[in-house]
Amino acid sequence: MKPELIDLTDRVVQVLRINMSWMTWNLFLAFIPLALSVILFRKRQEYTWLWWLSGLMVLGFLPSIPKIFQKVLGFQNNVELIQLVWLSSAALIAVGLALFPGRLGFRLKWWSGFLVFYAFLPNAPYLLTDIIHLIDDIRTIQSVWMITLVLIPTYIVVILGGFEAYVLSLINLGYYLHQIGKSKWIFAMEITTHILCGIGIYLGRFLRFNTWDLITKPDELLTQTIADTLGKQPIVIMGITFIVLWGLYWIMKRVTLGITNQGKNQVSVPSQRMNSNG
Repeated sequence: MKPELIDLTDRVVQVLRINMSWMTWNLFLAFIPLALSVILFRKRQEYTWLWWLSGLMVLGFLPSIPKIFQKVLGFQNNVELIQLVWLSSAALIAVGLALFPGRLGFRLKWWSGFLVFYAFLPNAPYLLTDIIHLIDDIRTIQSVWMITLVLIPTYIVVILGGFEAYVLSLINLGYYLHQIGKSKWIFAMEITTHILCGIGIYLGRFLRFNTWDLITKPDELLTQTIADTLGKQPIVIMGITFIVLWGLYWIMKRVTLGITNQGKNQVSVPSQRMNSNG
């Protein structure tokens, strides 16, 4: 019995070690839009806990920085000349925006950050599709107790962590729209975002595109997206993804606002404050 337990434990550790690589990387990508949403849509003095959360996420991923750099360097070593031109152009644009003075520079940097925010946002709900790895792991371990006590809780934490990053990101964007007097846009923004993320998840899971392909492979991304997403099956998949995102977001948003007590602040911000600021 003891040798069997040791062998089973070794298999569980091995599976978790293998999974930790993609789990850490995918969570890192999921937390990028959350951090950007705090920077773009929240004032520093508001909801200090969000700023602390962003800082803790950065600290939490410090041990993974070597792996992240390894992935980035591997990605850069494989790009062709045209892709290097795109990357160089993006770097020059970023430097140029940083040097822009005054209000014009602030607007350009804000909108650039907004585009980056939406480019990375599908990575957060994308973690929902990683449930497919759980099926393979269950077949590998074949122990009800280990699956129930170790494997499933790990997947729940990772998947919920990614989706909660998605929920908080949209809550922050909705809060920003409310603050600038565009509350009526919040619902349309959420629906549009679910649609765009449904497309992004399909591109990532089935066509195996990454966020940075928007810069390195824009022509291939555009042509293959048009060619492969207009069929009946892709549309059905994206439609189901949209429904899942909408339903889970509706539930998680209310749970999150209830826990953090932001619902009252977001929905009923006194109009006097808005008028005095305007």
